Amino acid sequence: RFPRGFVGNSSMEELKISSRPSISFRPINPSDLERLEQIHRDIFPIRYESEFFQNVVNGGDILSWAAVDRSRPDDLYDELIGFVTAKIGLAKETEISDLIRYDSCKGEETLVYILTLGVVESYRKRGIAKLLIKEVIKYASSIPVCRGVYLHVIAHNSPAIRLYKRMSFRCVRRLHGFYIINGQHFDSFLFLYFINGSRSPCSPFDLVVFVLNYMRSGIKSVASRLTMKHEEKGLKWIKCKDITRCLLPTQTKRNLASERVSSGYDYV
Repeated sequence: RFPRGFVGNSSMEELKISSRPSISFRPINPSDLERLEQIHRDIFPIRYESEFFQNVVNGGDILSWAAVDRSRPDDLYDELIGFVTAKIGLAKETEISDLIRYDSCKGEETLVYILTLGVVESYRKRGIAKLLIKEVIKYASSIPVCRGVYLHVIAHNSPAIRLYKRMSFRCVRRLHGFYIINGQHFDSFLFLYFINGSRSPCSPFDLVVFVLNYMRSGIKSVASRLTMKHEEKGLKWIKCKDITRCLLPTQTKRNLASERVSSGYDYV
């Protein structure tokens, strides 16, 4: 969000850094374009459209925060060492509209969606990613009609998942085969941080149903893998019916192969 900066090759960062760096945050601006593109290439396994970066640095409809180390030499003190990008949209138009308890008195309620999060390798494990997320939460909380901050994370990205859980994000959904990377399918978790008094409208019964369906999804996943193995041996099994049901509509799968992706990219 690959928790936007926790994995990837960042060989570009070989300079020694202070044992006590002075981290501060500012908006991303046009002078950051080349650096921003380079960090994305180092961290993420896909390519972004130039339109995405132009939107970020020129202050289009994408929000952004840059992390810099003011303790670095004069020519590097304002250079990006981390970033987070996000978008704000109407809650009713998002895939998690069912998980928000609406207050009709507040008018058109919104949600903030984190697009990308990254920290260069030499600055990781210093809490910078957490601070960047806090900047987003602080911004979202300042908007009275904003009900939460949400994001997707690939299911095997354990460091990111631990981070979001520590920050009180709630895992509200598992999306099977959400990502397609180089032809291979990967599950995704959807995390949501409620703000401004928002909370899930789910009843205890709904939560029990969700847990049961989640367990069934795991059984189905194992059965599917066994089926594939037997088919490879020439056996033909009757495919099981889809026994999973989600609390929300099925999410369109993202194809994150080596092709270029649009500015609407939402990879974690």
